[in-house]
Amino acid sequence: MDELVLYTNPQSRGRIAHWMVEEVGQPYRTVWLDYGPPMKSPDYLAVNPMGKVPAVKLGPVVVTEAAAICAWLADRVPEAGLLPPADDSAARAAYFRWMFFAAGPLEASVSARSLGWQVPEGKSSMVGFGSHGEVIDALERAVAPGPYICGEQFTAADVYVGSQIGWGLMFGTVEKRPAFEAYFARIAARPAAQRANQINEERLKQTP
Repeated sequence: MDELVLYTNPQSRGRIAHWMVEEVGQPYRTVWLDYGPPMKSPDYLAVNPMGKVPAVKLGPVVVTEAAAICAWLADRVPEAGLLPPADDSAARAAYFRWMFFAAGPLEASVSARSLGWQVPEGKSSMVGFGSHGEVIDALERAVAPGPYICGEQFTAADVYVGSQIGWGLMFGTVEKRPAFEAYFARIAARPAAQRANQINEERLKQTP
């Protein structure tokens, strides 16, 4: 059988993918890449021409981008139960809606806020996220009903959306609203999340 390989760095979005590979429960090998030359080496550029992590490789198949990795692994390992059933149209719609919302408007809005970028007055209709406030309000409405983004079932969307919320709470780009804190506390307590976090923290201790 082909080996699943995860390319990552403990100080990157690779933590999202690491959590996801732990959730699916399949054997995998981790390749730790430092920033700089290792990520821009010819060998790794053959995996991801962007020279960024995370990426996963299974035989000749390569998937990059954390959201895509989460969705692909959920689809590839259905027995892990991380994808809403096809006959549950409401849950399946929520899964795709909020996965792409987090990868699009939320990611862009948080990045803009972190870098001090401001949308000029009257130009909010030109950017996909509109305004940071609108994004955060929409996200709150999505997670408030709970327990998970699709309802009663924990899915790969929770790995991705939840990771974005967790980072935002830590770095101040997502307001510390009760709905966010309660939601993140629930998902961060999952065994797979705990394992992935421990692995990455141990790696950080080994980094010069």
